[in-house]
Amino acid sequence: MSEESKKEEIRIGVFICHCGANIAGFLDVVEVTEYAKTLPHVVYAEHNLYTCAEDGLSAIRNAIKEHKLNRVVVASCTPRTHEPLFRQACEEAGLNKYLFEFANIRDQCSWVHMKEWDKATRKAKDLVRMSVARAALLEPQEEIKLDIYPAALVIGGGVSGMTAALSIANQGFETHLVEKEPELGGMLRSLNRIFPENRRADEVLEELKERIGKASNLTVHLSTSIKEVDGYYGNFQVTLDMGGQIETLKIGTIIVATGASEMEPVGLYSYGESPQIVTQRQLEMGLKEGKYKNLENVVMIQCVGSRGERVSYCSRVCCATAIKNALVIKEIFPEARVEILHNDIEVYGSRYEANYQRAREAGVLFKKYDPQARPQVLVQDGEITVRFHHQLMNRDMEYHPDLVVLSTPLVMNQEGIDVAKMLRVPLGSDQFMFEAHVKLRPVDFATDGLYLCGTCHGPADITESISQANAAASHAVNPMIQRVVQTEAITAYVNEEACVGCGFCVWACPFAAPAMVTREDGKMVSRINEALCKGCGTCAAGCPSYAITTRHFKNDQALSMIHAAFPQPSRGGEEFDPQIIAFTCNWCSYAGADLAGVSRFQYPPNIRIIRFMCSGRIDPMFVFEAFRSNADAVLVSGCHIGDCHYIDANHRTRERFQAMQEIIAEMGIEPERLRLAWISASEGEKFAQTIREMVEEVRKLGPLDKSKLVVKA
Repeated sequence: MSEESKKEEIRIGVFICHCGANIAGFLDVVEVTEYAKTLPHVVYAEHNLYTCAEDGLSAIRNAIKEHKLNRVVVASCTPRTHEPLFRQACEEAGLNKYLFEFANIRDQCSWVHMKEWDKATRKAKDLVRMSVARAALLEPQEEIKLDIYPAALVIGGGVSGMTAALSIANQGFETHLVEKEPELGGMLRSLNRIFPENRRADEVLEELKERIGKASNLTVHLSTSIKEVDGYYGNFQVTLDMGGQIETLKIGTIIVATGASEMEPVGLYSYGESPQIVTQRQLEMGLKEGKYKNLENVVMIQCVGSRGERVSYCSRVCCATAIKNALVIKEIFPEARVEILHNDIEVYGSRYEANYQRAREAGVLFKKYDPQARPQVLVQDGEITVRFHHQLMNRDMEYHPDLVVLSTPLVMNQEGIDVAKMLRVPLGSDQFMFEAHVKLRPVDFATDGLYLCGTCHGPADITESISQANAAASHAVNPMIQRVVQTEAITAYVNEEACVGCGFCVWACPFAAPAMVTREDGKMVSRINEALCKGCGTCAAGCPSYAITTRHFKNDQALSMIHAAFPQPSRGGEEFDPQIIAFTCNWCSYAGADLAGVSRFQYPPNIRIIRFMCSGRIDPMFVFEAFRSNADAVLVSGCHIGDCHYIDANHRTRERFQAMQEIIAEMGIEPERLRLAWISASEGEKFAQTIREMVEEVRKLGPLDKSKLVVKA
């Protein structure tokens, strides 16, 4: 705590939300409010019907002024959606927004304990107590102000990149469009028709090129690659390699639109053994060039390489593409027999559904195969044989088509992977680029000033790619309009007197924010570039001298919540009810817990959640302190490996967890008391199930024997 904060009297106001019946229908809000009044430093507490409504926000603003509050706690829903709103109300009343704290008593209490009124009420009290304890240690923060250079870079000259570049340039900003190929267009160049409009792809491409040629603020760099990106938000230095000619650009914001590639199905369905076995893209090029003179029997096979065969995901656009091309074939060769062998047809939206109906009316046959017994394609003496088991008819069938078309998924291309590494942005488990938040920030990276659109984000059709491109352009333009922006104050900083100059932070940081410098007195220390730091806290959790901490997520703030979670040890004997502390990351596992609440997935009320921005911030000290502070078990949870919003910070989580398990084993503590779970924002049921399993396991073990926590010499 700063010296200034130590001198002031801590005056906390607590506002408990009924949220209609969402909270008040499942726990005693009035009792929780009265309890809040008894907590240290709380000078005012009230309950509101809807704290996020204007009367609730006015109550906060008025109370800050009337009761001279210098800390505010709101107990309601989740900080992931409403924290900015309440922070703004605090600022409007003259209170630094970082002196606000949230207690999540809806998504992670009332909604998940709907049939346990007394226990839900008790848990809500605990959550409020934890938040009040943390609020007392909060400090005002000053956000970093960055000048934004008003120029944008778009990487990738496909349909999404061209659209984004045009949108920015047409708003009057200097724009650079970089394409590695000698011409623009990307995958659009290899398409024949664009459905559902049934336009020729060449027409769309030429229109875009014409518009780009007329854009006065837009510079196109063809046959160009990104060699290096230095700097930070608003002040990037981008080095271009144009066939050996080097140029450096000053850039304010960057949009990544590197696209995707059609997977080449080498080793699948006899691909490569006959020129009559092609992919959908190769079929389109053949149709576009008039290659096919007489097609009588065409078999299309869906999900080639996807949905578990080579990649796990559904590529989304494959079915619509197959239907489109089947209709084109029927248009050119009305008598041709076209059959689509599928593992469920997935068409998104009413327009594509209408195409599906058109295809059926045109005589295209759809036959479902068992994904456990995929079709076989054999080539012998130039003749193609397709064998497949018709799942609905329960019959083995055989075809001898003159063309086999394989619908393969879109996959991330090497250029996209290289750009992701260069920009230090995360790739998901499917290797596509990972947005900051699937709903709240779908075209932003977690790193400020970087945005994404098109198929580098995942399989998408042209309409979706264009929509994403316009959204990304809008987000990229906003800071350039402002010219000066403020970024989150949640960054790491170094106590240079405690720093031993080991360089661990330099090795651990995913964003290259720390650097080792030599001071005037000759001491080598770490210093952190706050413009590069994203506040994951990975450096702080591993610093051997505790010289590094993160603003707004300091050690004492985390420890205060740990100590406040369970004031008393759990009871032994038949009345034993496990007490569990969960450390979660903001982006995934905390969001997964929220989703469990939104979905009303019920689980035991034995858990108290403490949120960090990243699981990489979870210091082993926090885990052992949780055990010392009456927790019978500890859950460490974060994003799946490969899905970390801080690139690979959760790799450090895994390494620390393994070390902690070895330590508690040496202490004689049962390994079931410490658990690691990778839980995404979409896995609410998994979060709930994890808690159910932990409670049952720990209940069998009984209370933790704290004597084992004493380290013997």
